[in-house]
Amino acid sequence: MTENAQSAGRTARLERSTSESSVLVEINLDGTGVSSIDTSVPFYDHMLTALSKHSLIDLTVKATGDTHIDAHHTVEDVAITFGEALRIALGNKAGIRRFGEATVPLDEALANAVVDVSGRPYLVHGGEPAGQEYHLIGGHFTGSLTRHVFEAITLHAQICLHMTVIAGRDPHHIVEAQFKAFARALRSAIESDPRVTGIPSTKGSL
Repeated sequence: MTENAQSAGRTARLERSTSESSVLVEINLDGTGVSSIDTSVPFYDHMLTALSKHSLIDLTVKATGDTHIDAHHTVEDVAITFGEALRIALGNKAGIRRFGEATVPLDEALANAVVDVSGRPYLVHGGEPAGQEYHLIGGHFTGSLTRHVFEAITLHAQICLHMTVIAGRDPHHIVEAQFKAFARALRSAIESDPRVTGIPSTKGSL
């Protein structure tokens, strides 16, 4: 595996290559939600576009991988790279709100996300209806990948995420509501708060 990272301000550019995939991620935390996404997994492209739009993070993702075998490797490696780029772009986290929460509907689906930019990776994920993990969405994206994406992001961004599906019937809506809820919660958590001086932690570091 090879990695190459660059950062300036609240931006990051990260390349990650393995025998299974090649990934490029560029992010700007102080953007307007502009994105250019091509992972070769169309439904995942749709979810990452929504993540960018609703978090207001400018996001470029270019990825190729062994999708002729399975989408799993490429989806996971993009999530890993995004998480690492997010951690790099956040820097020392001075002046941010740190916590964010959002409950987002998509027709019959409803998801709640709570984010803590804590420096301690932790995921609590629940509420998906029985069988959601087996649905093949868009011909490539298996429902079980949703939790796996959030696992990879939280681990590599070093954030805490509580994601709860409150309601939902359509597999597409259930996944999309989660990505949008995460986006809105993340947007709040990483925003600058003019009343915060320094690091928002009693420990003095995050």
